[in-house]
Amino acid sequence: MIDPGTHETGSHTDLTPAELARYGRHLTLPQVGIEGQQRLKAASVIVVGTGGLGSPIAMYLAAAGIGRIGLVDFDVVDASNLQRQIIHSDRAVGTPKVESAAARLRDLNPAIAVDTYPVPLTRHNALDILAGYDLILDGTDNFPTRYLLNDAAVMLGRIVVYGSIYRFEGQVSVFGAPDGPCYRCLLPEPPPPHLVPSCAEAGVLGVLPGTIGTLQATEAIKVILGIGEPLIGRLLLYDALDMSFETIKLSRRPNCPVCGDSPTITELIDYEDFCGMPAYEDSTYRASHQAELAPREINARLESGEALVLLDVREPYELQISHLDHAIHIPMSQIASRRVEIPRDRPVVVFCHHGVRSSQVIEYLAAHGYTNLVNMQGGIDAWARQVDPSIPLY
Repeated sequence: MIDPGTHETGSHTDLTPAELARYGRHLTLPQVGIEGQQRLKAASVIVVGTGGLGSPIAMYLAAAGIGRIGLVDFDVVDASNLQRQIIHSDRAVGTPKVESAAARLRDLNPAIAVDTYPVPLTRHNALDILAGYDLILDGTDNFPTRYLLNDAAVMLGRIVVYGSIYRFEGQVSVFGAPDGPCYRCLLPEPPPPHLVPSCAEAGVLGVLPGTIGTLQATEAIKVILGIGEPLIGRLLLYDALDMSFETIKLSRRPNCPVCGDSPTITELIDYEDFCGMPAYEDSTYRASHQAELAPREINARLESGEALVLLDVREPYELQISHLDHAIHIPMSQIASRRVEIPRDRPVVVFCHHGVRSSQVIEYLAAHGYTNLVNMQGGIDAWARQVDPSIPLY
């Protein structure tokens, strides 16, 4: 059980008559009651990411009466989010996600406080932002931010309720508890960047983050109330296709560089460099040796007759939305097995949706001797804006 309210002075936890009526179904539970509901009211949690996982996490914690909820996300709502990010609505498209989410939470429960942080979480601001909250909820979708959250939580003495999703599968655990493992105990090193498909590449069943996010919210409430058996030292695996749950045991590693007996990582590091990938879809991360060209420059060179090869590394479904004539198509997930199809004797312009996956592909191919690769800045999205407005945006 955490000690809620210790990071916010002056919390008033007496329940009002309206709150007694609102939380009546909680109050009748012996494991919650008035004292437990007061603990929920005194607690502060921060949800990092207001997307697929963050949506059900934030909504259920707000409904449960968590007194103060922080939301971290620098992205804006896109129409493609609405298939799974249920905290947002169609009329919120184009607005900052934290603003859309905060409005929904305040409408759901006007009695709670909601803080918003419309910024990327980085090693420069993570400790300052996270320090003011009792519990951290991981609603992220990339490895750099997961490692950042883990390390910052251990350094601050906070617990992280972890969740991740992939196609039809999900995972949940509780990291950073006293004597329990941290995320690095589960995954000491990140996987190679070219083996990590994004949500856009791999896809995700729309209801899956609802299942996993709800489980994360459940674990958060258990930790705050000190009831049941939270997933400390256990990793819950869920398969929606089989409708199966499996739990495997995790142990704290004594030689873990962050939570081990003799930590070697005692301050936050460059997590994009550590993972070899950007933390965000529109990150400015690029390998220093990569060449880049803006779409208008590429188009000018093509129109001049230069024999540039266009390599589209997006997924097949994306080609049904938009494509460039005469481009070679090899999805990022197939680059390793099909790289012999990529010419070495002519300049190859690699592109994807926004320029992030293409950068990762170039990094991988460069490690295998390719020296003729150029990244299209901003991907086909930028091409549509700079060169051909008839190409649909998505």
